[in-house]
Amino acid sequence: MAEKVDLIIIGAGVVGLAIASEIESQGQDIFILEKNSSFGEETSSRNSEVIHAGLYYPKDTLKAMTCVEGKNLLYETCEKNNIFFKKIGKLIIAQSQAEEEKLEKLLKNGRENGVDDLRILSEKEVKELEPDLKAKTALYSPSTGIVDTHQLMQYLLQKAMSRKVEILYQTPVINIRKISSGYEVVILESKKEYTFTSRMVVNCAGLNSDIIAQMAGIDILNCDYLLKYCKGSYFQAHKLHSIKHLIYPVPTEVSLGIHVVLDKTGRLRLGPDAEYINKEINYQVDPSKGTLFYRSVKQFLPFINEDDLSPDLAGIRPKLQGQDEDFRDFVIRHEEDKGYPGFINLIGIDSPGLTASLSIAKYVQKMIKDI
Repeated sequence: MAEKVDLIIIGAGVVGLAIASEIESQGQDIFILEKNSSFGEETSSRNSEVIHAGLYYPKDTLKAMTCVEGKNLLYETCEKNNIFFKKIGKLIIAQSQAEEEKLEKLLKNGRENGVDDLRILSEKEVKELEPDLKAKTALYSPSTGIVDTHQLMQYLLQKAMSRKVEILYQTPVINIRKISSGYEVVILESKKEYTFTSRMVVNCAGLNSDIIAQMAGIDILNCDYLLKYCKGSYFQAHKLHSIKHLIYPVPTEVSLGIHVVLDKTGRLRLGPDAEYINKEINYQVDPSKGTLFYRSVKQFLPFINEDDLSPDLAGIRPKLQGQDEDFRDFVIRHEEDKGYPGFINLIGIDSPGLTASLSIAKYVQKMIKDI
């Protein structure tokens, strides 16, 4: 016999947990279903842990709006709840006239998105901030920072559970069927099938979100919901350094470029690159990529030697935008117009998904209230 609930959230990454923590759950039965053995084991824990300012994304897109709002919500939440964060700032550097022109465009775009603390630095000003950095000029974003993603997710989970939200681990969803009262959601637990019936389903399954939508009956090819996996590898730099800021190159169409990442211990990592792969999970870092990483950063980090680099972690981005394709925004949709009332899809939540997570949660909460 199926267990009857009010809402099922599929996926316990940072976005799923943020949504669960935001929902006003009084008098409702709400479950989070997570296929892994713990929360945030995929994209949410395999990234740069950067709080972005909101300067990259086209004006009025979901990525721009949720990033700018999410940044402020994230800093406020971390400060109030003793979650590690540090507003260390970011330098996007230029080495040529063409790159300087791109910085000007980023500055203009950021200001249009409401990021009002950006400024262009001269070579001398860059040297004052980062003596070991080589750059002709840079765009300075003081409100960019870093966060301990694991601490953040722990807080969001505890908040959700305090509101009586239940979480089930190692429960992959294997089928979804639309019924008159909502949806039948079938999971596999300890090799046995269990069924829930739920009035509402929120699909924030990250790398599997297109598959979940397809299970429900949505034509993901016709809707352009098919995800592409874009792997990003990192290398650690084993060298004493004086770098205090995040250092980024001018972004490409596909990614923000191989950049300098600092964690809360001051450890310096380089990455991620952007490699489109087949739809399979593979987190191995190819050691031979060290040469590519070294060549990518030696122009602006002259103190780094190739021998200083060793493979670190890798992550996979769930991208709607394919290689050499135009910008794609987040998909955050109540699919009522497709004949799926009560079914909310979140698909293609790549960067700036971490920064935007609390804003996305508020956005989805409004949708749920209207159902």
